[in-house]
Amino acid sequence: MRRATPLLPVLAAAALLATGCGSEHADSLSAPAGASPQSSVSPVSDPGLDGVRVTGVTLPPSPTPGIVSAHASISAAYEVVNDSSEALTYTVLFDFTTATGEKMTNTRQTVYDVGPGRTVRGTVEMPLTMGSGGDMNVAQVKVSEVTGVPAAEAPAAPGKCLPSGVNVTVDEGDAAMGLRVVGLWLENCGTADYQVEGYPRLTVLDADREPVDGVKVLQGGDAITTALTGSEGPPRPVTLKPGERARADLVWRNTTGAGRAVDAPYVRVRAKSGAAPVMVTPHLDLGTTGKLGVGPWKAAER
Repeated sequence: MRRATPLLPVLAAAALLATGCGSEHADSLSAPAGASPQSSVSPVSDPGLDGVRVTGVTLPPSPTPGIVSAHASISAAYEVVNDSSEALTYTVLFDFTTATGEKMTNTRQTVYDVGPGRTVRGTVEMPLTMGSGGDMNVAQVKVSEVTGVPAAEAPAAPGKCLPSGVNVTVDEGDAAMGLRVVGLWLENCGTADYQVEGYPRLTVLDADREPVDGVKVLQGGDAITTALTGSEGPPRPVTLKPGERARADLVWRNTTGAGRAVDAPYVRVRAKSGAAPVMVTPHLDLGTTGKLGVGPWKAAER
Protein backbone atom coordinates (compact mmCIF):
# COMPACT_ATOMS: atom_id res chain seq x y z
CA MET A 1 0.00 0.00 0.00
CA ARG A 2 1.44 3.35 -1.01
CA ARG A 3 2.53 5.51 1.85
CA ALA A 4 0.59 8.73 2.29
CA THR A 5 2.66 10.79 4.71
CA PRO A 6 2.78 14.52 5.47
CA LEU A 7 4.77 16.16 2.70
CA LEU A 8 7.80 18.34 2.84
CA PRO A 9 6.85 21.86 1.78
CA VAL A 10 6.24 22.18 -1.94
CA LEU A 11 6.72 25.83 -2.71
CA ALA A 12 4.92 27.77 -5.37
CA ALA A 13 5.98 31.34 -5.99
CA ALA A 14 2.95 33.48 -5.29
CA ALA A 15 2.16 36.79 -3.77
CA LEU A 16 -0.29 38.14 -1.22
CA LEU A 17 -3.08 37.52 1.02
CA ALA A 18 -5.70 36.18 3.57
CA THR A 19 -8.30 33.35 4.10
CA GLY A 20 -9.39 30.82 1.51
CA CYS A 21 -11.45 28.07 -0.05
CA GLY A 22 -10.97 25.81 -3.05
CA SER A 23 -12.33 23.40 -5.60
CA GLU A 24 -11.30 20.31 -7.52
CA HIS A 25 -12.26 18.58 -10.75
CA ALA A 26 -11.00 15.56 -12.64
CA ASP A 27 -8.68 15.32 -15.64
CA SER A 28 -8.87 18.91 -16.82
CA LEU A 29 -7.26 22.22 -15.94
CA SER A 30 -8.85 25.61 -16.38
CA ALA A 31 -7.72 29.05 -15.33
CA PRO A 32 -7.73 29.30 -11.53
CA ALA A 33 -10.74 30.92 -9.89
CA GLY A 34 -10.41 34.67 -9.64
CA ALA A 35 -8.42 35.01 -12.85
CA SER A 36 -9.20 37.98 -15.06
CA PRO A 37 -7.67 39.62 -18.12
CA GLN A 38 -5.66 41.78 -15.73
CA SER A 39 -4.50 38.88 -13.57
CA SER A 40 -1.03 37.44 -13.95
CA VAL A 41 -1.01 33.65 -14.36
CA SER A 42 2.43 32.22 -13.64
CA PRO A 43 3.25 28.57 -14.39
CA VAL A 44 5.26 26.69 -11.77
CA SER A 45 7.81 24.04 -12.60
CA ASP A 46 7.92 21.71 -9.60
CA PRO A 47 8.11 17.91 -9.56
CA GLY A 48 6.07 17.75 -6.36
CA LEU A 49 6.02 14.90 -3.86
CA ASP A 50 3.82 11.83 -3.49
CA GLY A 51 1.85 12.76 -6.58
CA VAL A 52 0.77 16.24 -5.43
CA ARG A 53 2.21 19.38 -6.97
CA VAL A 54 1.40 23.02 -7.58
CA THR A 55 1.34 23.83 -11.30
CA GLY A 56 0.70 27.57 -11.34
CA VAL A 57 -0.41 30.64 -9.46
CA THR A 58 -2.66 33.54 -10.37
CA LEU A 59 -1.84 36.98 -8.99
CA PRO A 60 -4.40 39.79 -8.84
CA PRO A 61 -3.72 43.10 -10.56
CA SER A 62 -1.93 45.64 -8.41
CA PRO A 63 -4.47 47.59 -6.34
CA THR A 64 -4.67 51.35 -6.24
CA PRO A 65 -2.06 52.62 -3.76
CA GLY A 66 -3.58 52.60 -0.30
CA ILE A 67 -6.67 50.62 -1.40
CA VAL A 68 -7.03 46.83 -1.34
CA SER A 69 -9.87 45.31 -3.36
CA ALA A 70 -12.06 42.91 -1.38
CA HIS A 71 -12.85 41.03 -4.61
CA ALA A 72 -9.30 40.43 -5.87
CA SER A 73 -7.65 37.12 -5.05
CA ILE A 74 -4.72 34.85 -5.67
CA SER A 75 -5.18 31.21 -6.45
CA ALA A 76 -2.89 28.24 -6.93
CA ALA A 77 -3.52 25.50 -9.46
CA TYR A 78 -2.55 22.01 -8.37
CA GLU A 79 -2.77 18.42 -9.49
CA VAL A 80 -3.02 15.12 -7.64
CA VAL A 81 -1.80 11.94 -9.34
CA ASN A 82 -2.82 8.65 -7.73
CA ASP A 83 -0.20 6.08 -8.66
CA SER A 84 -1.45 3.50 -6.13
CA SER A 85 -3.61 0.47 -6.84
CA GLU A 86 -6.72 1.75 -5.01
CA ALA A 87 -8.93 4.82 -5.10
CA LEU A 88 -7.92 7.41 -2.50
CA THR A 89 -9.44 10.54 -1.01
CA TYR A 90 -6.76 13.18 -0.40
CA THR A 91 -6.72 16.07 2.05
CA VAL A 92 -4.14 18.77 1.28
CA LEU A 93 -3.14 21.65 3.54
CA PHE A 94 -2.04 24.77 1.66
CA ASP A 95 -0.04 27.39 3.57
CA PHE A 96 0.19 31.03 2.54
CA THR A 97 3.50 32.34 3.86
CA THR A 98 5.87 35.28 3.80
CA ALA A 99 8.99 35.22 1.65
CA THR A 100 10.91 33.90 4.67
CA GLY A 101 8.45 31.05 5.24
CA GLU A 102 6.39 32.47 8.13
CA LYS A 103 2.85 31.10 7.86
CA MET A 104 0.18 33.80 7.77
CA THR A 105 -2.85 31.60 7.08
CA ASN A 106 -3.80 28.28 5.52
CA THR A 107 -6.68 26.30 4.07
CA ARG A 108 -7.48 22.63 3.53
CA GLN A 109 -8.65 21.09 0.30
CA THR A 110 -10.21 17.61 0.06
CA VAL A 111 -10.08 15.81 -3.28
CA TYR A 112 -12.54 12.92 -3.25
CA ASP A 113 -12.29 9.48 -4.80
CA VAL A 114 -9.24 9.72 -7.05
CA GLY A 115 -9.12 6.40 -8.87
CA PRO A 116 -5.91 4.43 -9.41
CA GLY A 117 -3.92 5.93 -12.25
CA ARG A 118 -6.15 9.01 -12.36
CA THR A 119 -5.12 12.67 -12.28
CA VAL A 120 -7.29 15.33 -10.67
CA ARG A 121 -6.60 19.02 -11.19
CA GLY A 122 -8.09 21.90 -9.28
CA THR A 123 -7.51 25.29 -7.72
CA VAL A 124 -7.26 26.63 -4.22
CA GLU A 125 -8.16 30.27 -3.70
CA MET A 126 -7.11 32.80 -1.11
CA PRO A 127 -9.17 36.03 -1.35
CA LEU A 128 -7.70 39.36 -0.38
CA THR A 129 -8.95 41.20 2.68
CA MET A 130 -9.57 44.86 3.22
CA GLY A 131 -6.78 46.80 4.85
CA SER A 132 -3.09 46.08 5.22
CA GLY A 133 -0.69 44.61 7.74
CA GLY A 134 0.20 40.94 8.09
CA ASP A 135 -1.92 39.95 5.09
CA MET A 136 0.22 42.10 2.82
CA ASN A 137 3.33 40.12 3.72
CA VAL A 138 2.20 36.86 2.14
CA ALA A 139 4.51 35.99 -0.73
CA GLN A 140 4.40 32.21 -1.23
CA VAL A 141 2.00 29.28 -1.37
CA LYS A 142 3.09 25.81 -0.33
CA VAL A 143 1.63 22.37 0.24
CA SER A 144 2.51 21.65 3.86
CA GLU A 145 0.64 18.39 4.48
CA VAL A 146 -1.06 15.61 2.54
CA THR A 147 -2.98 12.59 3.76
CA GLY A 148 -4.77 9.96 1.73
CA VAL A 149 -7.37 7.44 2.88
CA PRO A 150 -8.96 4.63 0.89
CA ALA A 151 -12.02 6.08 -0.83
CA ALA A 152 -14.09 3.10 0.37
CA GLU A 153 -13.46 4.18 3.99
CA ALA A 154 -13.38 7.96 3.55
CA PRO A 155 -15.90 10.26 5.24
CA ALA A 156 -18.71 11.37 2.95
CA ALA A 157 -18.40 14.59 1.00
CA PRO A 158 -20.49 17.53 2.26
CA GLY A 159 -24.15 17.03 1.41
CA LYS A 160 -23.71 13.31 0.76
CA CYS A 161 -24.10 10.18 2.89
CA LEU A 162 -22.34 6.84 3.19
CA PRO A 163 -24.21 3.61 2.35
CA SER A 164 -24.38 2.86 6.08
CA GLY A 165 -26.59 5.92 6.62
CA VAL A 166 -24.13 7.52 9.05
CA ASN A 167 -20.99 9.60 8.59
CA VAL A 168 -17.96 10.00 10.87
CA THR A 169 -15.70 13.06 10.80
CA VAL A 170 -13.04 14.60 13.02
CA ASP A 171 -12.60 18.25 14.03
CA GLU A 172 -9.45 20.32 14.46
CA GLY A 173 -9.49 19.87 18.25
CA ASP A 174 -7.90 21.84 21.08
CA ALA A 175 -4.40 21.77 22.54
CA ALA A 176 -3.05 23.06 25.85
CA MET A 177 0.09 22.22 27.85
CA GLY A 178 0.73 18.99 25.99
CA LEU A 179 -2.90 17.81 26.27
CA ARG A 180 -4.81 17.16 23.04
CA VAL A 181 -8.58 16.82 22.68
CA VAL A 182 -10.11 16.07 19.27
CA GLY A 183 -13.79 15.46 18.62
CA LEU A 184 -15.17 12.52 16.64
CA TRP A 185 -18.56 13.42 15.16
CA LEU A 186 -21.18 10.84 14.22
CA GLU A 187 -23.97 12.16 12.00
CA ASN A 188 -27.12 10.30 11.05
CA CYS A 189 -27.37 11.26 7.39
CA GLY A 190 -29.79 8.44 6.58
CA THR A 191 -33.56 8.12 6.81
CA ALA A 192 -33.96 5.90 9.90
CA ASP A 193 -33.08 6.31 13.57
CA TYR A 194 -29.55 5.18 14.50
CA GLN A 195 -28.67 3.93 17.97
CA VAL A 196 -25.29 3.79 19.69
CA GLU A 197 -24.27 3.07 23.26
CA GLY A 198 -20.78 3.05 24.66
CA TYR A 199 -17.50 3.92 22.99
CA PRO A 200 -16.37 4.10 19.37
CA ARG A 201 -14.22 1.14 18.28
CA LEU A 202 -10.81 2.50 17.25
CA THR A 203 -7.78 1.16 15.42
CA VAL A 204 -4.75 3.49 15.50
CA LEU A 205 -2.86 3.48 12.17
CA ASP A 206 0.59 4.66 11.14
CA ALA A 207 1.58 6.63 8.04
CA ASP A 208 1.25 3.45 5.94
CA ARG A 209 -2.28 2.97 7.31
CA GLU A 210 -1.14 -0.12 9.21
CA PRO A 211 -2.04 -0.81 12.88
CA VAL A 212 0.37 0.69 15.41
CA ASP A 213 1.70 -1.77 17.99
CA GLY A 214 1.92 -0.82 21.64
CA VAL A 215 -0.83 1.85 21.79
CA LYS A 216 -3.40 1.35 24.54
CA VAL A 217 -6.89 2.68 23.80
CA LEU A 218 -8.47 3.50 27.16
CA GLN A 219 -12.11 4.23 27.89
CA GLY A 220 -12.75 7.75 29.17
CA GLY A 221 -10.67 10.89 29.00
CA ASP A 222 -10.12 10.64 32.76
CA ALA A 223 -7.77 7.76 31.99
CA ILE A 224 -5.44 10.39 30.52
CA THR A 225 -6.03 13.56 32.56
CA THR A 226 -7.88 14.87 35.60
CA ALA A 227 -8.88 17.94 33.60
CA LEU A 228 -12.50 18.09 32.48
CA THR A 229 -12.55 17.52 28.72
CA GLY A 230 -16.16 16.45 28.16
CA SER A 231 -15.09 12.84 27.67
CA GLU A 232 -15.89 11.78 31.23
CA GLY A 233 -18.90 9.94 32.55
CA PRO A 234 -20.51 6.58 31.93
CA PRO A 235 -21.85 5.61 28.51
CA ARG A 236 -25.57 6.03 27.91
CA PRO A 237 -27.84 4.98 25.05
CA VAL A 238 -28.04 7.58 22.29
CA THR A 239 -30.69 7.53 19.56
CA LEU A 240 -29.97 9.79 16.61
CA LYS A 241 -32.84 10.82 14.41
CA PRO A 242 -32.04 11.74 10.80
CA GLY A 243 -29.93 14.89 10.80
CA GLU A 244 -28.82 14.57 14.44
CA ARG A 245 -25.23 14.15 15.66
CA ALA A 246 -23.27 12.64 18.53
CA ARG A 247 -19.74 13.37 19.69
CA ALA A 248 -17.00 11.31 21.33
CA ASP A 249 -13.66 12.87 22.28
CA LEU A 250 -10.16 11.54 21.68
CA VAL A 251 -7.80 12.60 24.48
CA TRP A 252 -4.02 12.16 24.67
CA ARG A 253 -0.78 13.72 25.84
CA ASN A 254 2.18 14.26 23.54
CA THR A 255 4.80 14.24 26.28
CA THR A 256 8.03 12.43 25.57
CA GLY A 257 10.43 10.45 27.67
CA ALA A 258 12.28 7.20 27.29
CA GLY A 259 11.14 5.01 24.43
CA ARG A 260 9.88 5.47 20.89
CA ALA A 261 7.57 8.37 20.13
CA VAL A 262 4.38 7.43 18.29
CA ASP A 263 3.05 9.57 15.45
CA ALA A 264 -0.13 8.06 14.00
CA PRO A 265 -1.88 10.14 11.33
CA TYR A 266 -4.89 7.86 10.85
CA VAL A 267 -7.58 6.19 12.95
CA ARG A 268 -10.09 3.65 11.69
CA VAL A 269 -13.41 4.25 13.48
CA ARG A 270 -16.41 1.97 13.87
CA ALA A 271 -19.33 3.78 15.50
CA LYS A 272 -20.27 0.54 17.24
CA SER A 273 -19.56 -3.16 16.99
CA GLY A 274 -20.27 -4.38 13.45
CA ALA A 275 -20.51 -0.87 11.95
CA ALA A 276 -18.81 -0.07 8.67
CA PRO A 277 -15.34 1.48 9.19
CA VAL A 278 -14.56 5.12 8.45
CA MET A 279 -10.96 6.33 8.38
CA VAL A 280 -10.24 9.80 9.79
CA THR A 281 -7.03 11.81 10.25
CA PRO A 282 -6.69 13.23 13.78
CA HIS A 283 -2.86 13.13 13.57
CA LEU A 284 -2.14 11.47 16.92
CA ASP A 285 1.22 12.69 18.19
CA LEU A 286 1.20 10.43 21.23
CA GLY A 287 4.76 11.12 22.29
CA THR A 288 6.11 8.19 24.29
CA THR A 289 2.99 7.77 26.45
CA GLY A 290 1.49 5.06 24.23
CA LYS A 291 -2.00 5.90 25.52
CA LEU A 292 -5.14 7.22 23.83
CA GLY A 293 -8.33 7.96 25.74
CA VAL A 294 -11.74 7.87 24.09
CA GLY A 295 -14.94 9.18 25.58
CA PRO A 296 -18.41 7.67 25.15
CA TRP A 297 -20.81 8.84 22.47
CA LYS A 298 -22.90 11.76 23.72
CA ALA A 299 -25.77 13.41 21.88
CA ALA A 300 -24.73 16.79 20.50
CA GLU A 301 -26.76 19.85 21.38
CA ARG A 302 -29.47 20.55 18.85
